[in-house]
Amino acid sequence: MGWLRISLTDEEQRIVQQERESHPSACVRRRLLVLWSLHCGLKREQAAQLTGLAVSSVQRIVRLYREGGLEALLQQERGSVRVSELAQHTDLIRQSLEQQPVRTIAEACQRIKDLTGVERRPTQVRQFLKGIGLKWQRVRVIPVPPKKVSPSTWPFRPSFSTRN
Repeated sequence: MGWLRISLTDEEQRIVQQERESHPSACVRRRLLVLWSLHCGLKREQAAQLTGLAVSSVQRIVRLYREGGLEALLQQERGSVRVSELAQHTDLIRQSLEQQPVRTIAEACQRIKDLTGVERRPTQVRQFLKGIGLKWQRVRVIPVPPKKVSPSTWPFRPSFSTRN
């Protein structure tokens, strides 16, 4: 397959000129700048250098234009977004961990596995819990001043030895 020469119609030129500067997505603006520079006669390497992209990214943009036209370049949707299997159990996990907090991430992994049947590694559980708004809180002993006691019941009586 040969190189696709980009030649925009008058209507496409008008749309590219407007959207190239005013589209809310920076990714779409960059794509349109690449398309415009190729329309103006620049080579793909030059367009890549102009926009700060790799040549393979410019080729991907050209392929996207070839397959879907200008409408494909104006879409800012990404591919499929992954959703964790734990997402459907969010309320159950949150309720369980708020009622009886865990001390370690390993304990959280085990509790989640027992509740949902989904086994995840500590890093994934840590990210999931952070994503649902739970955060790690370090539990420490709070020092309490001793109660007042009489000297006769002082627990630490010094004992001196007279042995040498």
